[in-house]
This record gives sequence, structure tokens and C-alpha cells, in this order.
Amino acid sequence: MKFIFFFLLSFSAFAETTTILMLGDSLTEGYQLTREEAYPALVEKKLKAKNFDVKVINGGSAGATSASGLKRLDWYLKAKPKVMVLALGANDGLRGFKIPETEKFLASTIEKAQERGIKVILAGMQMPTNYGEAYRKEFENLYPKLSKKYKTGLIPFILVNVAAVPSLNLPDGIHPNAKGQDMVAETVAKSIEPLL
Repeated sequence: MKFIFFFLLSFSAFAETTTILMLGDSLTEGYQLTREEAYPALVEKKLKAKNFDVKVINGGSAGATSASGLKRLDWYLKAKPKVMVLALGANDGLRGFKIPETEKFLASTIEKAQERGIKVILAGMQMPTNYGEAYRKEFENLYPKLSKKYKTGLIPFILVNVAAVPSLNLPDGIHPNAKGQDMVAETVAKSIEPLL
């Protein structure tokens, strides 16, 4: 029994912390909030509370597009993440970018991560009807399409139960406030747990 106890103790001492990268835009960065209030930090806190040994990197950058995310991934690969939540595309959609272009950059980002053994969770977004119902629908379908093709995890809509709820968003009506970020963190943490 003593041998087993010391073996387990030694094993836990050498257990590797799982680094999780949240690659996103201002929603991930925590627009107008502190880093501690943004959902990446809250995800880390929630997972640690469940005894998961994790470190979460906030790779959010205001204004980031799917194209810039692909470029920024190279920098974050230095941290050797094991899991990546890819939460990009919203700015592409709001600017009316051509969906095949967004698809190409998201696909390349997923491929680059998977080539390095990183487990990917794709965080979906939805668009208002500014550019028409056909564009909105095609954009929404982009995420499950990519998830199926690359066999990634999928959060159908990262702002589920948060979007368009005034009490959960900043006055701009777009970015979650601290309470909204906490709800996003719940959604994201649940999607990560099965991979740990």
C-alpha cells in the first residue's frame, strides 16, 4: 500500500499542466473589462475548482479576424497548448467578408493546430440580418460544417443565453459585461471538460 501511495504521489508531481489557448477577438479579450473578468480567466478558475490542472491563455485581440488569428497562432504555439478554443469570425461577418474567405482562414488555423496534436473546439457565432438572411444562414452554418470536416469540438453559439440580453451586455449591446462573461465561461468550460 505504501508503494502505491508513493507511486501516485510521484505521478501527480510529474503530471503536466494542460495549457488551453483561447484564440479570439474582443469577446475573448474581455472588451472594457479586466483580464480577470474575461471568460478565459473565468474558465481557468472554474476548471481548477473541479481539480483540473490547467493554464488558460487569453489570446483575444480586439478587431481580430479569421485571417489575423491564423497569423497570431504562431506566437501562441510557443506555449505548447494542448487544447484550443477557436472563437473567431465575428468581425468577418460584421464587416460582410465573403464567407469562403473566412472558411479558408478558419480551416487553415484548425489544420495548423491539429498538425501539432492540439485538440480544437470551434466556437460558433451568429450574425444579425444586416447583409440579408441568406448571408446570415450561410455564416451560421459555417461552424458546424468545419467542425464536422475536421472532427473538432463545437460550441454552436458562444453567446448562447447572453446575446441580446441587456442585463448581460455592455451598453453597446454587443460585448458581454462581467456577468455575461461568466455565463460564456460556463458554456466554454463545459465544452473543454471532456477533453481533459
